[in-house]
Amino acid sequence: MQQPTLMSLKVLLPFGIFADKTGVSRIVAETPEGSFGLLPRRLDCVAAIAPGILIYENQAEGEVYVAVDEGVLVKTGLDVLVSVRNAIGGTDLGQLRAAVEQEFLNLNEREQSVRSVMAKIESGFISRLAEFHHE
Repeated sequence: MQQPTLMSLKVLLPFGIFADKTGVSRIVAETPEGSFGLLPRRLDCVAAIAPGILIYENQAEGEVYVAVDEGVLVKTGLDVLVSVRNAIGGTDLGQLRAAVEQEFLNLNEREQSVRSVMAKIESGFISRLAEFHHE
């Protein structure tokens, strides 16, 4: 029987490479629409990644879980690139799920709050500038 061709996986962060794995037989990522699985012979694709648990399996480590923030997954041939804003590795699935909920989802709420405050500041600045212009 012929040896199946395996994938390579890179998990990229804004400041570096979180993981660079070879011999990956399967990958499961979470998207806004639900879980998304990749096998080596799957067609090339691009998918948005939601904050959640990325699972990959290779012969050296077995099944590995990584908590990831939102990002994008790109599969071209046997190369899979996952670019996310943050990632946390670990073995305890419960702790990783809690990290996703505490770190990534709360961060999104804080970002929305900051954006709301910035929008108020910007609108106040624009109205003052308009008043100054009319004087």
